[in-house]
Amino acid sequence: MINSDRLEERIETLGQISVQIEGWTGVTRLALSDKDKEAKELMKSWMEQAGMDVHLDPAGNLVGRKEGQNKDTKPVVIGSHIDTTLNAGKFDGTVGVIGGVEVVQHMTEEGIQPLRPIEVIAINDEEGIRFKDGGLFGSRAMTGKVGSVDLELKDQNGISRREALQEFGLNPDEIFTKAVRKKGDMDIYLEMHIEQGPVLVEKGIPVGVIQGINGRYFGQITVDGEANHCGGTPMNMRHDAFLGASEIAIALEDLVKDHGSPTVGTLCTADVYPGTDNIIAGQVKLSGIDIRDLDNKKRDDIVNDLKKRSKEIETRRGLHIEFNDKLRSSSALCNQQIMDTMKYVAEKRDIPYIEMPSGACHDAQNMAELCNMGMIFVRSTGGSHNPSEYADKEDIKLGTEVLAQTAIYYATKA
Repeated sequence: MINSDRLEERIETLGQISVQIEGWTGVTRLALSDKDKEAKELMKSWMEQAGMDVHLDPAGNLVGRKEGQNKDTKPVVIGSHIDTTLNAGKFDGTVGVIGGVEVVQHMTEEGIQPLRPIEVIAINDEEGIRFKDGGLFGSRAMTGKVGSVDLELKDQNGISRREALQEFGLNPDEIFTKAVRKKGDMDIYLEMHIEQGPVLVEKGIPVGVIQGINGRYFGQITVDGEANHCGGTPMNMRHDAFLGASEIAIALEDLVKDHGSPTVGTLCTADVYPGTDNIIAGQVKLSGIDIRDLDNKKRDDIVNDLKKRSKEIETRRGLHIEFNDKLRSSSALCNQQIMDTMKYVAEKRDIPYIEMPSGACHDAQNMAELCNMGMIFVRSTGGSHNPSEYADKEDIKLGTEVLAQTAIYYATKA
């Protein structure tokens, strides 16, 4: 049986490993930080208790592996992440890793001997907060998408990712060889995650079987105008970067709404310079422009249309607007056979579920390039990436049961 009390206790324990910041009540555990190291040491001990051999790969991914009876077969892999955003919740990512460990511990305790190896991976730096690169670093490394430029990115304290990896006792240069997995190295990849949205709550359903994950565009926009005196500059002679940036934000919303669900688009942050009273904004940096859709072409069309709108704004207002395309991740469809297995398990165990897409990005969409992939959502409330994020332990147990029986099916079949 899946142990809901153990799941809850481990989620709570891991949630206590956080930087303490005055006024913040959530979890802050950035990738490759001291708290991340502490969390991975704890996770390593739980993996070992479950009967796994554990190591850190050169990209900082924590890999636990339980060998199967047939060592020549490809592993069934379960993964997610344990790094967080700033002042975050304790369920995002961790539910999937702790749930994966619970699956293997359940097999060990019940004497279930897999034919195939099973791996549980705490994938490094899914959130992308510390080095502001759009995230999914560990899974990008496994799929060979990390380059030397990714290692030279620096955090707000001037520490590069290369230096942070070295502080973890890793050799970053080995990422390009020893961290990379080849297509076909894995049998399947499974990931369980809280929904981070309202659909399951509104429908009164505890579990979602995911159809696919939205593709994502992530970038930055710099709007250059002219800083000038608020009182002395006539309205028709201004080159206000803030107003230009505001028009871009409204244009993005209009474009996304025209396409309808499941398309989403967001401008996450704006830094205004010089950013003081009595001065017209001379520059605005829009960081975290985020556009997502299951249809990669539709997503790219929105990006291109936004660039055209921005060119019109640039001309009309006498500004210079520059886009910096940081990341494009393709959408990924879940494997139909894995989905059917999950639905069969849920129906056999009387677990209510629906099929649904994932609007949020996950490491699973990179892992889908290596093998067939399936994903499970667990009902959650309070939104996500904030301290109010919450998932009930019974819902987590139900999701873990679907995860476990799916993993066991693939791990024990010839």
